[in-house]
Amino acid sequence: MEQAPGDSRPEAQTPSTCYRHPDRETGIRCTRCDRPICPECMVNASVGFQCPDCVRGTSGGGPSPAAARPRAIAGGSVTADPRLVTKILLGINLAVFIAVQASKTVLSDLVLVGAWPPAPFHPTEGVAGGEWWRMVTTMFTHEAIWHFAFNMLSLWWLGGPLEAALGRARYLALYFTSGLAGSALTYLLASPSAATLGASGAIFGLFGATAVLMRRLNYDMRPIIALLVINLIFTFGWSNIAWQAHIGGLVGGVVVGYAMVHAPRERRALVQYGTCALVLAVVVLVTLLRTAQLT
Repeated sequence: MEQAPGDSRPEAQTPSTCYRHPDRETGIRCTRCDRPICPECMVNASVGFQCPDCVRGTSGGGPSPAAARPRAIAGGSVTADPRLVTKILLGINLAVFIAVQASKTVLSDLVLVGAWPPAPFHPTEGVAGGEWWRMVTTMFTHEAIWHFAFNMLSLWWLGGPLEAALGRARYLALYFTSGLAGSALTYLLASPSAATLGASGAIFGLFGATAVLMRRLNYDMRPIIALLVINLIFTFGWSNIAWQAHIGGLVGGVVVGYAMVHAPRERRALVQYGTCALVLAVVVLVTLLRTAQLT
């Protein structure tokens, strides 16, 4: 899309797509030139948001006194590669998948197991046996190729836009908090001797946060709701699916996502990371209570 010269405003019939990213619809406009801008291009100003061109033009190439440096909608820094963290997460999942295919011993050490051997014996393996790391490693572990492919496609499709909208640190906090919420609910409700694995808890957290973000930006909610409903049907319609991880991750993603995009600007970091800490505190509490029950 070609930019109009000077300070002339776009015609009223201009489609509501970002002038720098024509493939992205948006309901937000620059408060100075009135051009539509997407979350990646928004720059916080004293009133509303400005586009990067107006920010640079105000003081001859640098940020205006009234505007902060470019920030995502949740306050994170706008980066040159908005999918960097998503690519790293994909790479970790791929590396673990290859390791699992090479050795089944690796698989048994990474999956989420509550307690083994089961009652009435005292558990020596699993989370109740002191192997706390399983609540994290299970988030990166896949055995079946279809399971790995489905989760990684979902991570790529949902993760990139969320990383751009939230910023890298907040996006990573959302991913791990959602994944751990899914692990905790699985540990609490699933059979302690059952082995569960997969990134589905974190992926469902991304679903929940995406829905919150789309609602915040007044986007059409029907596509994400339809996709979420389809995934929930699969969750409860198929056997051998750890629905607890899906629901725990979804709830964690909605809670953290809401805090990320609705936090007041003056207390943004406190509310955002405080909410993550609160969710993690609940995860720790649930884990301790379940461990006490199993031991």
